[in-house]
Amino acid sequence: MSFQQGLSGLNSSAKHLDVISNNVANASVVGFKGSRPLFADVFANSLSGAGASQIGIGSKVATVSQEFGQGNISSTNNPLDVAINGRGFFRMSKDGIVSFSRNGQFHLDAEGYIVNSDAMRVTGFGTDSSGNIIATAPIDLRLSTADIPPEATTAFRSGLNLDAGAAQPTTALFNQADPTSYNNTTSGTVYDSIGNPHVLSMYFVKTATPGQWSMYASVDGTSIGNVNLGAGAGVPATLAFDNTGALTTAMPLTASLAIGGGGVTPLVFDFDLAGSSQFGSPFSVNSLFQDGYSSGRLAGINIGVDGIVKGRYTNGQSQNLAQIVLADFANPQGLRPLGQNQWADSSDSGLPVVGAPGTGNMGVVQSSAVEDSNVDLTAELVSMITAQRVYQANAQSIKTQDEVLQTLVNLK
Repeated sequence: MSFQQGLSGLNSSAKHLDVISNNVANASVVGFKGSRPLFADVFANSLSGAGASQIGIGSKVATVSQEFGQGNISSTNNPLDVAINGRGFFRMSKDGIVSFSRNGQFHLDAEGYIVNSDAMRVTGFGTDSSGNIIATAPIDLRLSTADIPPEATTAFRSGLNLDAGAAQPTTALFNQADPTSYNNTTSGTVYDSIGNPHVLSMYFVKTATPGQWSMYASVDGTSIGNVNLGAGAGVPATLAFDNTGALTTAMPLTASLAIGGGGVTPLVFDFDLAGSSQFGSPFSVNSLFQDGYSSGRLAGINIGVDGIVKGRYTNGQSQNLAQIVLADFANPQGLRPLGQNQWADSSDSGLPVVGAPGTGNMGVVQSSAVEDSNVDLTAELVSMITAQRVYQANAQSIKTQDEVLQTLVNLK
């Protein structure tokens, strides 16, 4: 009597239940990928080969296949949590050993490295001092918390409208302290080489010449003699407009400000009023821009879909700090599971192809989110019932074989 078929069926069903139980146990583990057993039938070898009437001797588990389907994306409150949407794995490193993971629950350690709960470091591309991504070999990502240095103003631009119907000031001699000596005034902030802010004030005086205005300027409320707009210190610049209200004075002007506070003096930058107009409407400032800023302290970080980690600073600036990379494989099912949500490459998986998220076949990443387990709990419970029934059926076949054998032994 052959008990082997039933016994092999019991073993196969037991392993199937093991796989299901492991999937169910990890149904809430971030980044977990479920598995399924692949079964094969078994035939005995014979000297004459397999005949048409040969009966198999049972089944076996040929392999346990990993299922790398996409899991659901769940939002979190941690900006360093990262979910992968699409193909790819995070490339992790610890003590020189590289592994791969879909679990993006990250944080900063005491040294500023991006790590997971097992102190494995996330790898990617670093940046230079200007925030440019250096896309060479991946390195352990370490975020700098140093203050961003100040930048002196090199360009100041403003778009405004001067009232074509305005009368000349009642006071003929300009005096910045006397509002009756000018028509309009506005101001903007510029920064010196060490990040000190300085208030640049502009005063507009309509002249007797049609379509012509004089523009005076001062810095930090001091004498207009501290500002040179190209015609000499304290000398006003002339703004001319044609009969359509368009500015005809060549721009930009070169502004030179004598400043205090320890920064480089004079502060020199391009002063541009291109796009300004003289229409028959009240004075208005339509745009104001300058490119300088003070030093800033890191206030927060954002991670884009391309994996670039961007720092936000208290001075309103932002700068690239690093870029997370992804690794993909020709055959992800060939990866060797290590536990702790980690896999290692193998000869079956092929070598890792490393690149930025969103390039090639790589998926994109999402900040403040994690990828849930891809285990379908309902489907697993249904499979558990099926595996249980198969186990019971195989046990029943063994019981039947036993009864047949007992009948044979009792023959007289």
